[in-house]
Amino acid sequence: MSAPATNTPTTAAPRGAVRAPALLVLEDGYVLRGSAYAATGRTVGEIVFSTGMTGYQETLTDPSYHRQIVVMTAPHIGNTGVNEEDPESGRVWVAGYVVRDAARRASSWRATKELEDELAEQGIVGICDVDTRALTRHLRERGVMRAGIFSGAALPAGADHLTEQAREVLLEVVRESPQMLGADLAREVSTEEAYVVEPAGEFAGREPVATVVAVDLGIKARTPQQLAARGVRVHVVPQRTTLAEVLAHRPDGVFFSNGPGDPEAATHEVDLLRGVLDAGLPFFGICFGNQLLGRALGYGTYKFEYGHRGVNQPILDRTTGKVEITAHNHGFAVDAPVAEPSTAPYQDGRYGRVEVSHVSLNDNVVEGLRALDVPAFSVQYHPEAAAGPHDAEHLFDRFVRLMQVHRHGDDGGPAAAAPARPAAPAPLAGSGSPAAAGEARTSETPTIPTTSTTDRETR
Repeated sequence: MSAPATNTPTTAAPRGAVRAPALLVLEDGYVLRGSAYAATGRTVGEIVFSTGMTGYQETLTDPSYHRQIVVMTAPHIGNTGVNEEDPESGRVWVAGYVVRDAARRASSWRATKELEDELAEQGIVGICDVDTRALTRHLRERGVMRAGIFSGAALPAGADHLTEQAREVLLEVVRESPQMLGADLAREVSTEEAYVVEPAGEFAGREPVATVVAVDLGIKARTPQQLAARGVRVHVVPQRTTLAEVLAHRPDGVFFSNGPGDPEAATHEVDLLRGVLDAGLPFFGICFGNQLLGRALGYGTYKFEYGHRGVNQPILDRTTGKVEITAHNHGFAVDAPVAEPSTAPYQDGRYGRVEVSHVSLNDNVVEGLRALDVPAFSVQYHPEAAAGPHDAEHLFDRFVRLMQVHRHGDDGGPAAAAPARPAAPAPLAGSGSPAAAGEARTSETPTIPTTSTTDRETR
């Protein structure tokens, strides 16, 4: 007895129809009963949760969610339907979708289609009528893991009563699916052909203020749009692009996008980034691009227990002393010293000194890097987030300024990559590891507690 080997998508059930049963099975044996949502069949992937209350269409079409089953912690999903303006790419990328209460119908003047219909048309297997609060608490306590959604013909005999034999069949399917650790996925979501985004808005039809090569590792549509709105011509190129191909565009700067997978597996991208740094080109990276900059500089990366995903994450910009509310989607992070600048470990300091420019105020995770001796910086979160918040959009201005200063003969160092430091920035202690719970904080100058790398690895 075995479950079918492939997904079997169908159209969504008619409005008001009784939904077919579905099961959500986690690799640790945790099972939730629910109802089929969108396509029926089976899907497997790493199960993660997102705390965003808005922007589900942007989440679904974000290539960074490739091979992940996304649990929405907001209870009502589908209320605003979908439209033709909000997608961040040309398709839905999530492997599966878990919601508590599926909207019966869309209620938005912008909606052109029901969310469930769109997901069904794209073959996305989902489940609804499950306790997403209990599921999220389980993932916070146990960590993200592999999971599967099963409905329709994918349910084996005995699934109605969840017999032990049926449970073992479904668990076997889940446990045989690939893990995210070690996965090299950027090539699976990158554009096949290069394309150009010309300056837009007030800069449309004018000579660009700068030319950027953006390496698509899972790029979202709004990223080149943000640069184009600042007068930049953006050459978006595939993940497989070589250094020679990058340099052939004679760029003023290079950008690495967000994307899925384990940064440790992205050896081609790291080698390319080191070539960019060796060429002295200004560099800006977002999300996966931040992790790749960390690895190019010689720092390590590690996988979270459950990651940062949502649109409500507080970040401290240590160069300005300001707190920004930001959008996140990452399950890996850079392990770099937070307390003070350090020498980049790669080849005995080949790229000079580096400082952690941004940290999470929730757990002290490294959320940004800034090289002090080469023109490079990056952030772990999403300043381009279409659904908001937009607190960090100024980082695109920072990149343009860095390129302009570098082009006009400055060394493009820290003065170009960041505004002047405040006179007395809030001190931070520790390393780039997640914060330990229960440490004291002073009322005058908050110090963010940390655990050591050893503590993190033994948790």
